[in-house]
Amino acid sequence: QVQLVESGGGLVQAGGSLRLSCAASGSIFSINAMGWYRQAPGKERELVARITSGGSTRYADSVKGRFTISRDNAKKTVYLQMNSVRPEDTAVYYCNSGGSYYSAGSYWGQGTQVTVSS
Repeated sequence: QVQLVESGGGLVQAGGSLRLSCAASGSIFSINAMGWYRQAPGKERELVARITSGGSTRYADSVKGRFTISRDNAKKTVYLQMNSVRPEDTAVYYCNSGGSYYSAGSYWGQGTQVTVSS
């Protein structure tokens, strides 16, 4: 069983920065691929970024060059550094564990709200 707890969401002005964290417990974190997804009101959940156990990353086109995913295996934590945020980045952001470079795993956090004001 895997438990994921996100933190770091909040209200930020357009052009600003925010860092999300996801702390994992109950699993061998170091071998799991991890990811961040988001869901805006009225829209489907979508990929933001993924990172493998070896550190390979992939990003949605909409966040490339602005967001960075990273992980600290010793702390069992994955991060999402969000720079140059835009109003369209407003969504609930979810942490995901398991899966592969391309696909999401079975475990999800409860989500953290990010709101970008214009």
